[in-house]
Formats: sequence, structure tokens, C-alpha cells
Amino acid sequence: MKKIAIFVDVQNIYYTTRDVYGRSFNYRNLWKRIANQGEIVSATAYAINKGDDSQIKFQDALRHIGFEIKLKPYIQRSDGSAKGDWDVGITIDVMETAAAGDVDTIILLSGDGDFDLLLKKVNQAYGITTEVYGVPKLTAGSLVEATCHFNPIREDYLI
Repeated sequence: MKKIAIFVDVQNIYYTTRDVYGRSFNYRNLWKRIANQGEIVSATAYAINKGDDSQIKFQDALRHIGFEIKLKPYIQRSDGSAKGDWDVGITIDVMETAAAGDVDTIILLSGDGDFDLLLKKVNQAYGITTEVYGVPKLTAGSLVEATCHFNPIREDYLI
């Protein structure tokens, strides 16, 4: 049975599914589908912590499904823009997981093209199969090309 690690760029998935479909992503449905492919040995969701009640409920729901939640504080800049990027944290965790040699497949939920080099490296250096789940219209072409398997997020993955 193949061993699978899942990494979720929560903000990316939230905004891309909302912007394209006007709906939320169904993490429970995703978990069931992936669990049918093999053993999920780790699953981490990376999110920004604003501390509001709906966000806390969402994070609790993810924990209940089986995800570990990693949070960064929401930073509001003086110019009105916001900061809350997990790219480096996700990259470090993916590389550590790959180097440990305990998984056959790494699944990334994101459309962010910044991860293309990461997925190429994981596949080439460690022989680990990579998969990406992303909204087709908002997933970087370089990310689709870099992964072994691209799984388009369509209506059947939404609530």
C-alpha cells in the first residue's frame, strides 16, 4: 500500500475555489478519495490565524478529519495590505518528509507556481511521486508541468 503525505496551502485553496466557483472546498471528500489510494501517513494544513470564530471552527473540522494545523499570525500592514505566506514553511516540511524516505507520494493542494521547483526536486532527488490538486483556471502552468499528476479541483470537490 502506498504511503501518502498531504500538504495544503489553505489560503490558496480557499480563494481559488471561492473566486472560480463561489463555493468552499470539501476536505472530508478529499480525505476519503486519497485514503482509497493508500495510507495517509501525514496531512498538514497551513493557514493564517485571524482568531475569528468561523476560522476556529474550520480549523477544528480539519483536525477532526485528521489534519495537523500550522498557523501563522495574520499581519495587517500600515498600507492596508496583508501578509500571511506559508511557502517557505510548506517547502521545508515537504523536503523533510521527502528526505525521511517514509512516503511514496506527496500531494500538494495549491495553485502557486512557486512550488514547481520543489516538486521537481522531490521527484528527481528522492523518486517520490508528486500530485497537485488545484483549480485549473488559477493553477500556474509551471506547477502543472512540474508535478507527476495534476488533479483538477472541479465541482465534485466542493461543498
